[in-house]
Amino acid sequence: MLMRNRAAIGLGLRLCSSNATAGAATEAARPSSDMAEFRKVFSKAKHIAIITGAGVSAECGVPTFRGENEKWRKWFSQDLATPEAFSRIPSRVWEFYHYRRELVLDKKPCAAHLAIAECEARLKKQGRSVVVITQCIDDLHRQAGSKHVLKIHGSLMETRCMSCGHVTTNKRSPICSALKNKGDPGPDVADAQIPVDKLPRCDERDCNGLLRPNVVFFGETLDSHILTKVEKEMETCDLCLVVGTSSIVYPAAMFGPRIASRGVPVAEFNTSTTPKTEYFSYHFQGPCGVTLPQALAQHESEVLRSP
Repeated sequence: MLMRNRAAIGLGLRLCSSNATAGAATEAARPSSDMAEFRKVFSKAKHIAIITGAGVSAECGVPTFRGENEKWRKWFSQDLATPEAFSRIPSRVWEFYHYRRELVLDKKPCAAHLAIAECEARLKKQGRSVVVITQCIDDLHRQAGSKHVLKIHGSLMETRCMSCGHVTTNKRSPICSALKNKGDPGPDVADAQIPVDKLPRCDERDCNGLLRPNVVFFGETLDSHILTKVEKEMETCDLCLVVGTSSIVYPAAMFGPRIASRGVPVAEFNTSTTPKTEYFSYHFQGPCGVTLPQALAQHESEVLRSP
């Protein structure tokens, strides 16, 4: 598993591990849960990287790939989110993603999204920066007002043509007439078996190619341009927050530990500990919508520095 994880990091492959520990942290002390201590560190940080996962969106009512939502109908979600599945059964995969798109279109940002966006806007006026590196494929960070967002797994609200490669924002509901009222996740619901020529098609002139969700399927490589930007942020940040992520999907699971290995404080905000908790300086347990607004609120020292 360790070799597999290293390969995932080096190649940018999106992989999922249910027992990902990647070795023990080196003589790491138990992470602190002292919010006052964290706030002192936060007040001095100039470049903050916030890594977010599905747990943040879950607080808005967006289902994750795990737990009670691990299956859609009779199939594991992770088995549908693959290039092989899309090639073999595009109708079923589009039903699955249509269901997810329709869910997300209905949701609003939670308190954690809003706290991150407010913090970014506030610190920008002080010459400080906040970047969001998110595994979420919804658009909730943008809706909340975040400007500097790196979406490493793509976006549900974008499509990519399998023929010409054109990527475009697409928030139509339904995305095509054949998918209207389709995608019910019930275990006894039969596949719609929509003909391929009735699935979402490219609008580019003389193309009409089959569209796919512009997301990174499991087993695919992450966008190299996005990864390059992520690498730069990991090398320059002086504080990192890991928020609402299970830390078992690679390569994102190693972002926090890699930053911590530089001696940079990393704080984890989650409803439970994760396989990477031991690598971090801080761990704050509970709903992100409760813990994060307190952590990112205006510090008393900011009043003195604000223009």
